[in-house]
Formats: sequence, structure tokens, C-alpha cells
Amino acid sequence: MVIEAKITAPTIITLDHGAVRELRLNHPPANALSPQLIAALREAVVGAPRDGVRALVLSGAPGMFSAGFDVPLLLTLNRAAIAEVWHDFYALLRTLASSSVPIAAAVTGHAPAGGTVLLLFCDWRGMAEGDWKIGLNEVQVGLPLPPVIFAALKRQVGSRQAERLAAGGLLISVAEAASIGLVDVALPGERVVKRAVEWCQNLLALPPQAMATRREARADLVCLFEQSLDREIDEVIASWWSDETQTALKSLAERLAKKKAK
Repeated sequence: MVIEAKITAPTIITLDHGAVRELRLNHPPANALSPQLIAALREAVVGAPRDGVRALVLSGAPGMFSAGFDVPLLLTLNRAAIAEVWHDFYALLRTLASSSVPIAAAVTGHAPAGGTVLLLFCDWRGMAEGDWKIGLNEVQVGLPLPPVIFAALKRQVGSRQAERLAAGGLLISVAEAASIGLVDVALPGERVVKRAVEWCQNLLALPPQAMATRREARADLVCLFEQSLDREIDEVIASWWSDETQTALKSLAERLAKKKAK
């Protein structure tokens, strides 16, 4: 039962289910990852244990978990601001990976690109059934998949599937995502948040040793961030500003604007 609901930041709604806190992305219409949303989500994850929260559920809007980066907005930013966005995004991924409390993702709809990236660093992923798409389609706009993200993808689905998804920039169906392990389960949309909360509660009901085992099991994911990633981030930023990528991003922004105008 939800006992408390409040907006802790304009882009995040928190709903407390006992010891489990739901962090609901709230950036209509597509929950695109803006600088503000990235910062707010990281702050919410870091702050939850201080409030006595013992597990988190990351959710979105019905039909749209997150459309990935807010490309139209990011195209208005200068080089210094884009560099800050990428550094903050990596910091968010590190925060998710190293969270002291388990995080279940309730994938409420479409989750392309950055939407899928968030899921890779959570503990568990349930996705709503429906005509939704999920995957890492960065190469379609000229962005190589960053090594840290590829490593997390490979950890989730295995080497062969990771190669197929990343190199092809594929967006796949919910059924296929469940069959290859990109998500753990597909279930009716009205059940996805509830099931994520239940997963958290079941884990919390186990003896304390379960959390020690969780830390050990996720050590390889945390280890990805224990080396300097400055060079990797610099290469990602350079790719962002390449002529090919800028052309593809601007074309994408134009398509989104036309779709929004209809």
C-alpha cells in the first residue's frame, strides 16, 4: 500500500510503499533524460537510504518509461554544458550500480537508448507487456556504445546477444527482451510496479546475508567505475560533436518536432 506520495523534485515523484520507495520519472511527455532529471534521479537514489528506505523501484509513465536523452534540449547546449551532462550521466550510472539498497526497474513502456541504459545498472527489471520497444540504438545516430555501458549489457545478456544488440543498434520487442534476459519478466502493465515492489519486499524478507551476497554478486558491476573513466567520457563527448552525429541528432530532433506538432 502506498502510504506517502510527494514530489521531491519537479522531475521525480516519490511514492513510499513501506520500506520500498518508488521513484517515478516525471518529465512529460517522454521522460527524456534532461540534465535536471539526471541530477534529480541521482540525488533521489543517494538520499533514499538516509530516509530509512531499504529498497527502490524506478518507474515511468504508462507506455513510456524513458525515451533516453532529451536530444532537442541537449542540442541547444554548448560544449561545456554537454561535457557536464555526460559526466553527470556517468555519475548516475555509478550511483545505480553501487547503491547500498536494491533497485528494481518497473519498465512501464518504451525504453530506448538511455532508458535501457538505466535498467542495466538496476538489480531487477520487469517490463509491461505491449507494443513497446527497448534497446540500445545509439549507433543509429553515430554514437558508439560507450565501453562501460557495453560491459553492463554483456553482463546482462551475454557476449553474443550484446554484440547483436549494440552493433546493430536494435530496438526489440518486450517478448524478445524477456527471452534473452534483457528484462527479467514481462507482465501486464497494471502489474509491473506492484510486481517490482513485491520483488523488493521478498528480498528484504530474507536473512541479512542476502544483502552481503547481493554486494558480492554486483561487485563486477561496481568495479567498472573503479578506474578513471575520463578518457572514455572524453571520447563519448568527441563523438557527440562529430559532424555525422550532429547531423543525425538534428534530423532526429526535427522528426520529433514534426511528430509533436501532429
